[in-house]
Amino acid sequence: MTTTSPTAAHVPVAVLLDAAARQAVPVVRGIEDDALSAPTPCADYDVRALVDHLHHVVVQFQELAAKRAADFSTTPSVVRPGTDWRAAFAREADALVAAWAAPGAEEGTTGQMEMPARTVAHMALLDLTVHAWDLAVATGQSYEADPSVLTELVGAVEAMAPQAREYGVFGPEVPTPGHATELERVLALTGRDPRWRA
Repeated sequence: MTTTSPTAAHVPVAVLLDAAARQAVPVVRGIEDDALSAPTPCADYDVRALVDHLHHVVVQFQELAAKRAADFSTTPSVVRPGTDWRAAFAREADALVAAWAAPGAEEGTTGQMEMPARTVAHMALLDLTVHAWDLAVATGQSYEADPSVLTELVGAVEAMAPQAREYGVFGPEVPTPGHATELERVLALTGRDPRWRA
């Protein structure tokens, strides 16, 4: 008797988001206060601004999972003295997973552009993965993305890359060697140099 493994497309997106969150949360927890002004692979963001951005993304994609309007027009400052922003990010990451695990979250369309819900979830998955890498390399931490997440993202990012570049969300693709890993391929597709170091 033979069995076939489910393809990445059949993996519930909440499972993938949970896997990505399990890699991202320790990175955020590992950021020291004296590293908040360090540069990151995202030229417009230092570490503090990128944590604020990622936190905001995680919150707003919960709204999109529930088919509610998201607001990306401004980014609240969550990394402030006297606040446990590391724990707050962990809570919101858990809430993101729960939001996309809710019945119907992957079905239909969502967002102002009424995109397929799973495509929108892929955007959250991408941000959670690449920004965790951004923060890790910016602060001297190690980072390993979950293989199931990378398998899902390679095809998804290839599909969304032309439009993302048109809108200025991705930079030009960075050339990678034939032996590049899936993580390096995903990073390069978004315009990141996988060899970037602080």
